[in-house]
Amino acid sequence: MANKKILVLHTGGTIAMHQDGDGDVETSEENPLIQAIIKIPQNVTLQVENIFNLPSEHIGPKHMLVLYQRLLKANSEGFAGIVVTHGTDTLEETAFFLDSTLDIELPIVLTGAMRSANELGSDGLYNYESAIRVASDEQSSGRGVLVVLNDEIHAARFVTKTHTTNIATFGSPISGVMGILTKRQIIYLYNLPKRHVLPIHNVNRNIPVLKAYAGMDGQLLELLAATNIDGIIIEALGAGNLSREAATGVSYLLSRQIPVVIVSRSFNGVAEPVYDYLGGGVQLERAGAIFATSINGQKARLKLLIGLDNHLIDERLRKYLQTF
Repeated sequence: MANKKILVLHTGGTIAMHQDGDGDVETSEENPLIQAIIKIPQNVTLQVENIFNLPSEHIGPKHMLVLYQRLLKANSEGFAGIVVTHGTDTLEETAFFLDSTLDIELPIVLTGAMRSANELGSDGLYNYESAIRVASDEQSSGRGVLVVLNDEIHAARFVTKTHTTNIATFGSPISGVMGILTKRQIIYLYNLPKRHVLPIHNVNRNIPVLKAYAGMDGQLLELLAATNIDGIIIEALGAGNLSREAATGVSYLLSRQIPVVIVSRSFNGVAEPVYDYLGGGVQLERAGAIFATSINGQKARLKLLIGLDNHLIDERLRKYLQTF
């Protein structure tokens, strides 16, 4: 059986942290995964690199760009797969960024942990082993970026963190789990349509995300229009609706040639224009707002960033944001 070389990139997060005497979780100078004894498939060898050692809240697009560039290089270095360990709070965003920008067939798997290395019931080593299993499995090729935790495989396109502390935190509310791991098997349940991948070179864009609420007015939107923003994501109500006052603020943003992207603040479902009244999705779209139908606010922000870096405007930007 041919030997498979897996690249492991550690970025920090709870999986690389420890619990102190007071029960508080803190960063470690030494990543406990480096010295850990884990079980890997017999034909697999690891090349391990510490690319960052950061809580995931400290990771932003500039770090994602560094990962993107390293993975592009790794694609020509003879690896059979790649594992990235990452904090869970922004793991879905890094996974989505890489999934949207890397046109790579070899498996790319992100994993993390909800409990630090020395906590009772720590899940880090088990998730790490699982990620290596998935990254070295030929079935995983060509599926885009995958997220593996808690014996489940999720597609980066749809996965999100659903619980603040539970180890079963990651779910894919629109698509469901893509695959599962048993003691002996890796089982994939479905295939996704081909991704729309664009390269990325510059992540220096200012794109805030704003959550809609009952009684929201347009003042904040007008204030944001006066700042140096490149676009805005609004997590709208229901299928994509706003108050009349907020809709007026959206019109003001659009009049300043600032892209406005609408997603739903709801946990599940698809954002789409349904209601035809002032603030309803039909009129928002008619005014020029773009519905990003299948993703949440944090992912829509990254997708708009990528689209703008590729100089997409008007109908091309709309079509890109609306693709699954």
